Amino acid sequence: MATEIERKFLLLNEDWRDIVKSDTQIVQAYLANNEFSSTRIRIQGDKANINIKSATLGITRTEFEYAIPVVDAQLMIDNLCVKPVIEKTRYIVKHIQHIWEIDVFSGDNEGLIVAEIELSSPDEAFEKPPWLGKEVSNDARYYNVCLVKNPYKTWN
Repeated sequence: MATEIERKFLLLNEDWRDIVKSDTQIVQAYLANNEFSSTRIRIQGDKANINIKSATLGITRTEFEYAIPVVDAQLMIDNLCVKPVIEKTRYIVKHIQHIWEIDVFSGDNEGLIVAEIELSSPDEAFEKPPWLGKEVSNDARYYNVCLVKNPYKTWN
């Protein structure tokens, strides 16, 4: 069994843009979502995967991810997935000894920017960058699977 330990944060400013190492376009959509799990198809650059993740709230979740052909992924997104799709640019930023993934959303979630850090244990220490804001790890609204049903553009 695979475990994902991830914390999510909002951002205070755009100072992180000065230290971006790389970026990639991501399109993802959900085949299924229920009280136990979600099944996602993602195209990231020239790669694609299917991902099954537990529906638990918090920083530790069960996750399985497998590579699939990009052509198959696009067909699934176009014909089998719930709409709207999630569109975002993922920026990779290194701060001290950790890698941060900063997702800048577009489409129905335009205006939302979230920073994520993956950890090796729930209590792993890390230094917060000066551009990091409020933690939203336990707020389900910021989960990509929830952004399909309740896009950022509809928030008050």
